[in-house]
Amino acid sequence: MVWKSSSHLVSLVGLLMIAFMCGGASALSLSSGASYVIEWEIISLNTSSVVMTLIFDWVSSLFLGGVLFISSMVMYYSGGYMSGDPFYSRFMYLVFAFVVSMAALILSPNLISLLLGWDGLGLISYVLVIYYQNEKSANAGMLTILSNRVGDVGIILSISLMFALGGWNLLFYGGYMSDEWALTKILICLAAMTKSAQIPFSAWLPAAMAAPTPVSALVHSSTLVTAGVYILIRFSSSFETSSIQSFLLAISCLTMFMAGLGANFEFDLKKIIALSTLSQLGVMMSVLSLGFKDLAFFHLLAHALFKALLFMCAGMIIHGAKESQDIRSMGGLVKMLPATSSCMNLANLALCGMPFLAGFYSKDLILEASFMSGLNFFSLIMYAAATGLTVCYTFRLIFYSLSGSLGSGPMALVSEAHWMMLMPMVILSASAAIGGALLAWMIFPDPYMICLSPLFKGLAILVSVIGALGGYSLNIMSASNSAVSLSVHSPVAFLGSMWFMPFLSTLSVARPSLGLGGSLTVTGDKGWSEYLGGEGGFSSLMKGSQVMQVGQENMVMLYLKSFFMWIIIIFFIFI
Repeated sequence: MVWKSSSHLVSLVGLLMIAFMCGGASALSLSSGASYVIEWEIISLNTSSVVMTLIFDWVSSLFLGGVLFISSMVMYYSGGYMSGDPFYSRFMYLVFAFVVSMAALILSPNLISLLLGWDGLGLISYVLVIYYQNEKSANAGMLTILSNRVGDVGIILSISLMFALGGWNLLFYGGYMSDEWALTKILICLAAMTKSAQIPFSAWLPAAMAAPTPVSALVHSSTLVTAGVYILIRFSSSFETSSIQSFLLAISCLTMFMAGLGANFEFDLKKIIALSTLSQLGVMMSVLSLGFKDLAFFHLLAHALFKALLFMCAGMIIHGAKESQDIRSMGGLVKMLPATSSCMNLANLALCGMPFLAGFYSKDLILEASFMSGLNFFSLIMYAAATGLTVCYTFRLIFYSLSGSLGSGPMALVSEAHWMMLMPMVILSASAAIGGALLAWMIFPDPYMICLSPLFKGLAILVSVIGALGGYSLNIMSASNSAVSLSVHSPVAFLGSMWFMPFLSTLSVARPSLGLGGSLTVTGDKGWSEYLGGEGGFSSLMKGSQVMQVGQENMVMLYLKSFFMWIIIIFFIFI
């Protein structure tokens, strides 16, 4: 088909052009401080106007440019990865619809218009997760959509509560919300937590790895999982003096620690990267709860560059290894996939915060700003531990997959034959190398100075070195000795299973809820509601209409019977 052969090229050119236009618009907005708002009033009800609002400021333009840039790379990458799929056109349409939904969310400061993109992301993500149509994908898709529906309900309830303000614009009315609007703030915070997979809604994010790898590269870098962070950045003015910040700080610190710990016990290549995304989402949420919204936005953009690259490198390995994702069967990939290994090492180093790569500018600034902000001891320990664990599971991934001897079985057939998959990886590698410096220059043009004691200044380097040495030592022990974890199976099972989060999200919550819903369907919708509701009412009306129809058919026998009936009645009356 013509569409199949040229869709990746069309998407690359079109989305890149719009991305560069958005980047230029964001640079102009940053230099001039101008913002442009377009409103279309749909209906006005009791002085509350339902409007479709689009905002073009430096935040939305820069974020939209980053999303379109990564989306163009992912869609071009899909041309090689999904080339043998019989439903390639359907896949490309779904990915494009996903990008459109994300654009609608980014440009909408109004809760009602934002709901269109918000709900579109949840629905299309479900369709993409179940794309392969097997039992694992179905279970992962159900967990994904049920978790996201909680956030959708929070947004809908927030819309109903904000009706009292006379409008739903977050930028205009967010700053007017005092403590009496605590319920609305809690609902919006709940919606953001579900989309960004914070505890206790963390189970769906690793489960969504059942989707094709290009979808994972798009969803887990700059679109679905960052939607919750983005809405809190837009709504941050109402949380400045709120006690919800303390709660969000504790939850986000636990999330980044739990995800970093779980990644060190995982052997699935894509799930390790997914848990890495979950850890970085905890970092963004924690920085946002401390009041540094620009810094959280900076890390959101920098993280998107190298995380999309990391997923693409994983996709190249999985695609060449005939869908094998177990890192224990890998090894020596640097000899078979030199370009992919180079890009993957670059993305891993950017994730660890290697100086002068994309992750360094945001992560180093985050640690320094958080250490200066008067963190409590719990949050300080979580930050330090999460930083060390990030380096630990990164070196573990490098040890298992890239170093060592050549893999056996399907790994012996890996090759870099798909240039369409390799070209976007090279472009994103350049972005991961210089993108952090460009973003830092755009978002923080003025020089800044942070004064820290030598202890705090060296803390990040210290925990990184300890994490690297510890991860490398543990990997050598696990590769050369017997499994020590069998002697402490219970703690290892708890720590390596995301603190039983998938079990709690499926068995203890989803199954009873689905069972109760099934019982209500049988006894309600298919039972009494049918008898007393629509079906029963229809049956009663049909019987009544049949009686009326008999009376309107003008039958001679009916008139004769009525005549004799009236004669008998009159006879008894006058006797």
